[in-house]
Amino acid sequence: MIRTVLFVLLALVVAAALVVLAGQLGLLAGQAPSLGVRDGRLKPPSRTPNSVSSQAQLYPDHPQKAYAAIAPLSFKGDPAKAMTTLAQVLAARPDCELKQQTPDYLYATCRTQLLRFTDDLEFALDAPAGVIQLRSSSRLGHGDRGVNRARMEAIRARFAQNQGG
Repeated sequence: MIRTVLFVLLALVVAAALVVLAGQLGLLAGQAPSLGVRDGRLKPPSRTPNSVSSQAQLYPDHPQKAYAAIAPLSFKGDPAKAMTTLAQVLAARPDCELKQQTPDYLYATCRTQLLRFTDDLEFALDAPAGVIQLRSSSRLGHGDRGVNRARMEAIRARFAQNQGG
């Protein structure tokens, strides 16, 4: 009996170590999706509960519309300055890497520390509305345990702080 328990514990430890190793080697990063702004819209939220989007309401029949709904980033003043501030906020995060930056669009990836799961973050400037639309989605997995929402809210707080509001 004790031998069986020890064997099971050893197997669990080895399995956990292999999962961590796979993550550190980048095997849990997933494939980069096709992203960007099309007809003024970011890609729809994921069909599983692992993304947030400030444009979720644009997809009324989407199965994750309610889960994914999040407010865009509001700004006052110069739209170009707002995008620059947002790029600085993203660049200051140790878990994020800015991949693409244009005057009206930002794309970044963020990785979890231990397993190196990758999430894709997009931001699209809507200057007339005084907002920056946003989307964050996990590449792998069914759910995200609220990680994308929490990260975006932390980015929102830092953005507002750096905007002076």
